[in-house]
Amino acid sequence: MVSNRIRNIAFLSTYPSRECGIATFTQDLVRELDKIGLLNKPKVIAISDNNYSYSDRVIMEIWQQDRESYIKAAKAINDFNIELLVIEHEYGIFGGESGEYILDFIDNLQIPFVTTFHTVLPNPSEKQREILKVLGEKSAKIITMAKNTKPILESVYGIVPSKIEVIHHGVPYRILESREKLKEKHNLSGRSVVSTFGLLSPGKGLEYGIEAIAKVAKKHKDIVYLILGQTHPCVKREYGETYREKLMGLVDRLGIKEHVRFVDKYLSKDEIINYLQMSDIYMTPYLGKDQAVSGTLAYAVGYGRVIVSTPYSYAREMLAEGRGLLAEFNDSDSLAKHIQYVLEHPEAKREMEKRTLSVGRTMMWGNVAKQYTKLFIDTIEETKVAGSMVV
Repeated sequence: MVSNRIRNIAFLSTYPSRECGIATFTQDLVRELDKIGLLNKPKVIAISDNNYSYSDRVIMEIWQQDRESYIKAAKAINDFNIELLVIEHEYGIFGGESGEYILDFIDNLQIPFVTTFHTVLPNPSEKQREILKVLGEKSAKIITMAKNTKPILESVYGIVPSKIEVIHHGVPYRILESREKLKEKHNLSGRSVVSTFGLLSPGKGLEYGIEAIAKVAKKHKDIVYLILGQTHPCVKREYGETYREKLMGLVDRLGIKEHVRFVDKYLSKDEIINYLQMSDIYMTPYLGKDQAVSGTLAYAVGYGRVIVSTPYSYAREMLAEGRGLLAEFNDSDSLAKHIQYVLEHPEAKREMEKRTLSVGRTMMWGNVAKQYTKLFIDTIEETKVAGSMVV
């Protein structure tokens, strides 16, 4: 029988003020878990690549590129009163080749842990495969955010199906003004708004989005494309603003300055949601066909937007059953054709919005956090029972 006492869990993840999608994801999740109240206020062990100011939720830091730091942290956690650790896994946030220092960490960890995979590659490098395989073997549970990654986790990484749980990427709930009211506030009344948000990097394929807008604008003079977000900090450190400048140069060359707006800042969740609410179409022209999860696409589904996307893995799953339109990769004609279809078929647009919203409602953080809470408590109980049966 499950007891009613409060449990202690902690997360290993990036965390704000570090600007990173996984940091935001973890912050959203722990705040929702606080509201449910069946777990003690979850703590965070933060992966840092710089000096950040953290809230008191962060009880420890690991320096991303310092191998020794992972071992010390694991040993320290063993002495804390933590019953379950949740690892938010993305290759790029851990040190070493493909983030291999995470393996030093789990080798020294003596408490049960579950791992959420934010990236699941169907064709990994040897090192990438090894890391997920070991995490899969040693985790009490594996969480993935898309059903279509389950067969990959089983066949490519040898993870037993009974360990794998599918829980949607969460979306923050807000009560919002109407699309027209928000357009008015942003001086966009009477415009058809297409948007893309997230940290800018070359893999986002925004040049194809811009070319598509240039094609649509010939017929639909009211169209405006909002490119929302600053350049990814890692890209900026290495290459500066080259990618953004290249995109702005393309807008100039195509003569569509009145149809494309760049909002160069790290957006708050409220800003993101307001921009989404005023969008007629949300576009993700991403180039990587294997992308298993996209937080930005999850938000757009959560708010029932019509989505035009390239057919990467997560988009194929989320836009199935008439919930959006899939264009070809690296193909501005294909993107333009779908955008034009939505603008010219208001009935089809309404129907797509309705279908998307019906899935989006199930993705609100309150609902998602309940699923996580149940999984964490069940896992703690199961590992305790298993531990007491060891002879």
